[in-house]
Amino acid sequence: MPEASGGVRAATRVLAILGPTGVGKTALAEQIAVARGGEIVTADSMQVYRGMDIGTGKPQPAERLVRHHLVDIADPGEPFSAALYQRAARQAIDDIAARGLLPIVCGGTGLYIRAALDDLEFPAGQAGAGSRERIQAQLGELGPEALYALLAERDPEAAALIHRNNTRRVVRALEMAEEGLSYADGTRRLAQRRSVYDARIIGLSMERAVLYGRIEARVDTMLAAGLLDEVRALLAAGYRDALTAAQAIGYKEFVPVVEGTADLAEAIGSVKQATRRYAKRQITWFGADPRVMWLDVTTMSLAEAVESASALLESGDETPGTQE
Repeated sequence: MPEASGGVRAATRVLAILGPTGVGKTALAEQIAVARGGEIVTADSMQVYRGMDIGTGKPQPAERLVRHHLVDIADPGEPFSAALYQRAARQAIDDIAARGLLPIVCGGTGLYIRAALDDLEFPAGQAGAGSRERIQAQLGELGPEALYALLAERDPEAAALIHRNNTRRVVRALEMAEEGLSYADGTRRLAQRRSVYDARIIGLSMERAVLYGRIEARVDTMLAAGLLDEVRALLAAGYRDALTAAQAIGYKEFVPVVEGTADLAEAIGSVKQATRRYAKRQITWFGADPRVMWLDVTTMSLAEAVESASALLESGDETPGTQE
């Protein structure tokens, strides 16, 4: 469908449900979608990949109460960026709204939620396929000092904002410069938190000890559901060295186990620890957004959470604060 105009998007109501892993976002989003007539736009950087189901907590088709967009849209060895996600997410949101339904962005990948909702620009590869790989190759050939000098020449404002040793950001800024984008402008936009939609954002919180207990139980449940077999299938499909598998919690730790070079009990402990740390980072990221209306679901049933979330949405309508 044609891309919606800025005016249409500004009038489009979008609900976002976010929070740390294991807090119960998807269950709440589905119930609200059923009650209000909506569909879910998944904001999870790992659930986009086919074959990575159990370890990402992906709801299976037979379990879904409503349609979930942006699930199973890429192969594990295929690069998938925030820029690609932004285009796909906004197409999904616009399509859902055009059919008279409520788009519900739901997930724990903070940058993806921002990409879907907010006035942000990302390098889209328009300067030529493999531009990031080429800049990375330059880094290897020239070294960090020379690459930083190149950035200072092409985008002095970006160079003033980035430490010369932060090669990841230097590469990103050069990639943006090649596409005519300003790193400094992107940084300002990120800080502004200005939504392109009429967005309402609900964040789910939980007492830390309870959340960590749920996380540990979730890892055990994934193993019982066949996570090791899923890892074996990914390896058999040739994804051993794919970037996605290499970075995904719950996969990278179990690859050595499947290959017979690591102890299962130790790997389980590593996954639980890594997931707890990830949840802590998510809490920090989401906690910095003043637009989020927080709901503590520690002692709530799902029905109570739906009722409380609905009340938050009504209060948000009375005192909108999601757009600047």
